[in-house]
Amino acid sequence: MDFDPEQRPAQKEEPDVTVVAEGPPPAFDAEAEVERDEPWKRAAELVDASDRLGLAEFLEASDPSDLSRTIERLDRDRRGRLLDVLGPEASAELMDQLVDAQCGELLEAAEPSVAAGVLEQMPSDEQADLIAALDPEDAVAVLAELPADVARLAEEIAGFSPDSAGGLMNTDIVSFRQSTDAGSVVSDLRRRADQVEDDSIQYIYVTDGDGRLTGVLRLRDLLLSPSWRTLEDFMIRSPLAVQTGASLDELLDVFDARAYLGVPVVDDVGVLRGVVQRADVQEASGERSERDHRRSQGIIDEELRSMRLVDRSRSRLAWLSVNILLNILAASIIAAHQDTLEAVIALAVFLPIISDMSGCSGNQAVAVSMRELALGAIKPKDVLWVWRKEVQVGLINGAALGLLIGAVAWIWKGNAWLGLVVGAALSINTVIAVSVGGAVPLVLKRFGKDPALASGPILTTVTDMCGFLLVLSIASALMPHLI
Repeated sequence: MDFDPEQRPAQKEEPDVTVVAEGPPPAFDAEAEVERDEPWKRAAELVDASDRLGLAEFLEASDPSDLSRTIERLDRDRRGRLLDVLGPEASAELMDQLVDAQCGELLEAAEPSVAAGVLEQMPSDEQADLIAALDPEDAVAVLAELPADVARLAEEIAGFSPDSAGGLMNTDIVSFRQSTDAGSVVSDLRRRADQVEDDSIQYIYVTDGDGRLTGVLRLRDLLLSPSWRTLEDFMIRSPLAVQTGASLDELLDVFDARAYLGVPVVDDVGVLRGVVQRADVQEASGERSERDHRRSQGIIDEELRSMRLVDRSRSRLAWLSVNILLNILAASIIAAHQDTLEAVIALAVFLPIISDMSGCSGNQAVAVSMRELALGAIKPKDVLWVWRKEVQVGLINGAALGLLIGAVAWIWKGNAWLGLVVGAALSINTVIAVSVGGAVPLVLKRFGKDPALASGPILTTVTDMCGFLLVLSIASALMPHLI
């Protein structure tokens, strides 16, 4: 068949395609990479250059986690100059994003006059917290640079327990005497508009001639009242207030029961001293839980690796030296039963298991007691009730764990008597562990000791000593059946 060019299939037109030439890849920004991975290097450069604007912009653009890393990696000299370069206001804003320990390091490294200037920009309760975090010598030097009234107030608040209403209160409050008329109050608030806005004022507190709290006033009621009316005419009388010695648990109960943003704080004779904010109470509660956990792990004071090596080592050794003495006591039990252990070497396998499992059970009881103490659900006088409740749990869990470990020992060595020894020891030691773990925090609290700090070593020592003693004593009594 001849090929007819007229019958050739039509060629499909290709669409017009515009090809855009790719440009070169963006250049590698080494400076930006350093700022992201090692932000402290950039901060150090800005401090050395005394670049206040650049340093402020850099810190403001940094994530909170990067801020902590930056401050921790700076050497002491640069930490001291950082606050001076930033200036008081920007430094106070920086402090809001750091933990107290890091704020204390910055203030201690700075000149006392610089540190005092930063503290003046902060609320009174935060001033007291940070002064309390300083070394005594540094605190005295900084207080000497503060105005007399500010220093006196900060020292006064620092004298209260940090977890009390007095320690948490902010003294920057707006109050007027009950004989003042509404028009005068409104005029005064207008003159102090910046303070009112910064302090997020929700209520105005009303006092008598002696400064005793007599009522509170809603801003709405103030604005809608005739200017000639005195505050006494339309204030809310007998408002809820807490005393300066009110505990953190009592404050939590107050805010749990009521949707208040703040509660006034009065002294023993009813004089208005400040206001405690809901946010501050919640923050203090979280810090207490963190502090209790840290102490249960042997970190007595808040520790950062930027602190002095000697201080960090001394703080840890205070815990470790006590623990080594307690562990020597536990090891003496093994030494006294050395012959039994040599005769039945399989017991050595089960000793750490019994000690560890009993310790775990005891730690559970400690955690529950610490939690209930924090919530106010139990008091130190409830120790016998707590003990009975823990014994009940210990009997059930001890029996279950004892049967399990006993069966393992029996199957492993084919000796039912060995299973009986380790099973009975674990069962009894579990009851002992939960009894000690549940009761010791309450006993320590009763005698004014820190339950979080001391419960761990006591529990560990008791469970180790009792576990070793039970295993080796029962094994010695049943020796003919074990060899």
